[in-house]
Amino acid sequence: MESSQNKEHLINYLLGVADNYLILGQRLGELCGHGPNLEPDIALTNISLDMLGQVRSYYQYIAQLRGDKSTEDDIAFLRKEREYRSVLLLEQPNTDFGYVVVRQFFFDVYNKMFLNALQQSADETLRALAFKGIKEASYHERFSGDWLKRLGDGTEESKSRVQEAVNDLWIYTDELFQTTTADDAMIAAGVAPDMLPFRDLYYQKLNELLTTATLDIPEVEYFQKGGKEGLHSEHMGFILTEMQYMQRTYPDSKW
Repeated sequence: MESSQNKEHLINYLLGVADNYLILGQRLGELCGHGPNLEPDIALTNISLDMLGQVRSYYQYIAQLRGDKSTEDDIAFLRKEREYRSVLLLEQPNTDFGYVVVRQFFFDVYNKMFLNALQQSADETLRALAFKGIKEASYHERFSGDWLKRLGDGTEESKSRVQEAVNDLWIYTDELFQTTTADDAMIAAGVAPDMLPFRDLYYQKLNELLTTATLDIPEVEYFQKGGKEGLHSEHMGFILTEMQYMQRTYPDSKW
């Protein structure tokens, strides 16, 4: 494989990682001032900022690899819908607080495992980013896990709502472990961790906490996928319309 192909695979792999943080950060940013009370409102806003802080580092690395004078802002704001590589789970709407918590927990469990594994990357920059992000990821998992238990083992209404969220969002979880051509190339090069061996542990952790929260574990035979290949749900276009509005209306504007 030529070095130019390696670089292209690395860039596409990084986009797959970074876009997850961007889209989830954008979704959580929509909740600022809309939490059920002050504590989770502030916490979700801080988690959003954590996600956006992480994505900046990845986009800066991508811009450096491209070497074409593109910036992190170009990568975030000037791509089309099909060019984003985030998983379908993270673009699902903030239907209610139960959906927000379940979506967050489903991703947090994976993200903590991913960043732990990424610390063994052959890429020095990725090792540093993983080491930097793991503490935040651990806090995120505790936060969403604690709230999932509170809602599941709470009132009749909270249990019903969070169970509905679990049932609806479960079908998007397996895509976290799907790989693209770029993923496979980077796994072979030792740059990306192979997350497939962690799949059983992931679902074990989900099942354990759902059981503790007195929630039913969905029985699903078919999982949705496509986001990693740029095939998104109808929600993605609305996210990008809002996120990219200022940049597209006032190109290259400066504060």
